[in-house]
Amino acid sequence: MLLNKDQIKEIIPHREPFILVDEVEEMVPGESIVAYKHVEADEYYFQGHFPGNPIMPGVLQVESLAQAGAVAVLSMPEHRGKLAVFAAIKNAKFKRIVRPGDTLKLEVQLERLRSSSGTGICQATVDGELACKCEIMFAFSKQEAE
Repeated sequence: MLLNKDQIKEIIPHREPFILVDEVEEMVPGESIVAYKHVEADEYYFQGHFPGNPIMPGVLQVESLAQAGAVAVLSMPEHRGKLAVFAAIKNAKFKRIVRPGDTLKLEVQLERLRSSSGTGICQATVDGELACKCEIMFAFSKQEAE
């Protein structure tokens, strides 16, 4: 493991219950990342999605991918302390239901990285089977003080 959850929290501002990356296996800052989300039965969203038939929402799979991509981008010295916020989500496809006990392997290849924005080609798999894929576009924003 390259980064654990505490180390991830030093890079991105997300916190429980909305941090959706548990560990990073490999990363080339500004280029690519392989990370994991361990889907636990006690995740808050399973209370209502769906009672008796828990399924991880597709939008949270995309958010997991975006957070992984943010780790790779915000690890770059020139982007430390910034926020990476969604600008667009393109061509999202969901191919497999994700349930408690699954581990999402999050892979993001960053492309067209600029000083104010960028894109990433993303896929999430479970046991080698495609769960979700999409292209994300993001913009950098300064973090606002509380």
